[in-house]
Parts: sequence; C-alpha cells; structure tokens
Amino acid sequence: MSEFPDVPVTELPDDAAVLDIREQEEWDRGHAPTAVHIPMSELPARVDELAPFLDRDEPLVITCRSGGRVLQVMPWLARQGYEVANMDGGMRAWLAAGKPMEAAGGAEPHVP
Repeated sequence: MSEFPDVPVTELPDDAAVLDIREQEEWDRGHAPTAVHIPMSELPARVDELAPFLDRDEPLVITCRSGGRVLQVMPWLARQGYEVANMDGGMRAWLAAGKPMEAAGGAEPHVP
C-alpha cells in the first residue's frame, strides 16, 4: 500500500499535465499529448525541469505503463519537495478510458 494518493484516470482532464516516466520507446508508441516526458532513468539529472510543478495547488500526477515504476519514483520526488500522486492504472488505464493519445510518426497509439 502506498502512502501517496491514487488518482483515477476518470478524474483527470484530457489535457492533464502528467509526468510520464516511461522509456523513450514506450513514449513513442503512445502518450498523452499534454504529458511531460522524463524517463525514470533520467529523472535525477532532469528534476529541475519539474520546477513549474512545485507551486501548484494540486499534486504532480505521475504515470508509467501500469504503476510499478511510479511507486519507486514517488518517495524520491516527495523528498525533493514535490506533492505527488499516482495515476491509477498508468497509461494502460488512460488508453482503456479512451483518453486522447498520440504516437511518434503518426502511428496508431498503443500501450503494450
């Protein structure tokens, strides 16, 4: 059980600015159009790119394919001063909910 909140996909607007921590090839296959992409492996070096999220009233919602990587990243981001939450079900749930997605090269978006 996580100490951080889970946010159902159905409660997020289609243009939510979520942090997608999947690897580049996963991102290229399909992602939310307004997501911020920083792969988990690059997050420590690129955390400053998240500075605009520090002063927001709502938590930074983080996603990966299905939620496993998010559980590893949330405690670290919380120690950096971010209020964080997990997008429940990850990008698989986003796709299943019919939320907008795009893929590299105009391909049909999918989340394997």
